Amino acid sequence: MKKSWIIYLILSVTIFWSCNQKGKKETSEDIKKSTSIENLVEELPEGIQVPEKMVWIPGGFFKQGATPKDEYAMNHEKPQHDVAVDGFLMDITEVTNDDFSKFVEETGYVTVAEREIDWENMKKQLPPGTPKPHDSILQPGSLTFKKTKNSVPNLYDYSQWWNWTIGANWKHPQGPESDIKDKGNYPVVHVAYEDALAYCEWAGRRLPTEAEWEYAAKGGLTDAIFSWGNDASILSEMANTWEGEFPNQNTLDDGFENKAPVKSYPPNAYGLYDMAGNVWEFTQDWFNTKHYNEMAKNGFTKNPKGADAPFNPNNPNASEKIIKGGSFLCSASYCASYRPSARMGNDIESSQEHLGFRTVLDLTMISEQK
Repeated sequence: MKKSWIIYLILSVTIFWSCNQKGKKETSEDIKKSTSIENLVEELPEGIQVPEKMVWIPGGFFKQGATPKDEYAMNHEKPQHDVAVDGFLMDITEVTNDDFSKFVEETGYVTVAEREIDWENMKKQLPPGTPKPHDSILQPGSLTFKKTKNSVPNLYDYSQWWNWTIGANWKHPQGPESDIKDKGNYPVVHVAYEDALAYCEWAGRRLPTEAEWEYAAKGGLTDAIFSWGNDASILSEMANTWEGEFPNQNTLDDGFENKAPVKSYPPNAYGLYDMAGNVWEFTQDWFNTKHYNEMAKNGFTKNPKGADAPFNPNNPNASEKIIKGGSFLCSASYCASYRPSARMGNDIESSQEHLGFRTVLDLTMISEQK
């Protein structure tokens, strides 16, 4: 069986498809006067101590989705719709290898990428009649990135730069010969959705909703394309992305070719690091390309929880959650997903080298923990 067969098989479960003024500060008072939304929690209530490595995100109103002037915007990032979110606490960085190591040491947890592959479960996510690969290929592993030797004319053929690597997991991010020694402050990767949920349960946290994530990433800016404003020329100073011709040449203008340690770039106005680039981040919402159109019909929505079910016409068999923020593989020529409004779908069973997560705490959870 050709090596490319398994790459296409796994990628059918995980679909990645293309992918100079300051933004104005969000002022919610005028908006609130024209809406019926009341009791929005904006400020941190007295008596609540902010946990280490978290920051309070003040509640407010914003327009979710791509701003009309965003030339990189894709159809599933539109139309903009009005959203209000209560304040919440959020990790200032992605969950790191050190963080995840503590979780595994205390619980003995085994990630999806480390488990034996269940073909009966996998084939439910694939087109009917998909043949079973040889057992030598169906071994625990994950997707790793590989640079191409030459230019790639067809950027829809993901198998050209994604490789199913047996033995790749959070402890061995490039395969069994690699490790995370001296990389404790790097974001943990090769985690599937249920792995992220297991960590959250252990930590007493949860994953952010897409609305919370996007609102926090904007850092109080409105009508801005990026988390720092609208100036694309300073991208290399603000985020770890792919610069040069993707996927064969990276100029390393931002200092890194692969993942970067957390806090390698300036935080946004809320004190959050790496909300653009480095690694994608899971949210709890289903990826549904129809949902934004439904939201736009509703007027203001407070604390939206996302679609009731997944829907992706390009990957109808998959159950995908929304991932946000882009990664070290995003470039202007490929997906430009280092914008707060950018969104992609990732199957809940799949993990790869450029996807991680961060956690949040809302006031209801804090009250229940007391």
